[in-house]
Amino acid sequence: MASSELWAIDYEIYGEVQGESRFYFTEEQGRKLGLVGWVKNTAHGTVTGQVQGPKEKVEIMKNWLRSVGSPMSRVDQAVFSNERQITTLEFHSFTTKY
Repeated sequence: MASSELWAIDYEIYGEVQGESRFYFTEEQGRKLGLVGWVKNTAHGTVTGQVQGPKEKVEIMKNWLRSVGSPMSRVDQAVFSNERQITTLEFHSFTTKY
């Protein structure tokens, strides 16, 4: 039985992960799963962001961020934090922050 609970999670991805292609593939995967949130490069060479949506879809996205990513990236480590249940989505789509 599918859960209708909404969840949010913050993430930071380490490795060779920066660049426009990472954003494109992350946004595409999030949208494909029906999730909302954001992604951006950090000054110390990682990619960070937040994902929100149905818990089971957030779990799928976590696995994708941890093990797949964009074809041109190398994920060394994925750190997830601030996982929590939410009552409403805080974003309307999945976007890149600059």
